[in-house]
Amino acid sequence: MQCVFIQIRCKPGTTYAVADAIALQEIHSELFSTSGEYDLLMKLYIPEGEDVGKFINDNLLHIDGIERSMTTLTFKAF
Repeated sequence: MQCVFIQIRCKPGTTYAVADAIALQEIHSELFSTSGEYDLLMKLYIPEGEDVGKFINDNLLHIDGIERSMTTLTFKAF
C-alpha cells in the first residue's frame, strides 16, 4: 500500500460537513482538523496497483465543499 497525506481546503463553513463525508467514505487512516492554509489533513493508504490520482479523484474529490487539495506522497521510512 502507498501511504499519502492529503491536505484539504474547504469552502468557508463546510469543514465539519466535509469531515463527516470523508468519515462516511471509510477510506482514511487518520483525519485531523488543522490550522493554516488547509483545513483538514488526512492520512490515506492507496491499495497496491491503484493509480494514486485516480483513486483520490474517484473517492474523495467529489465531496461537496472541497475547494482544493494537496497530496504528499511518502517513500520508504528510515
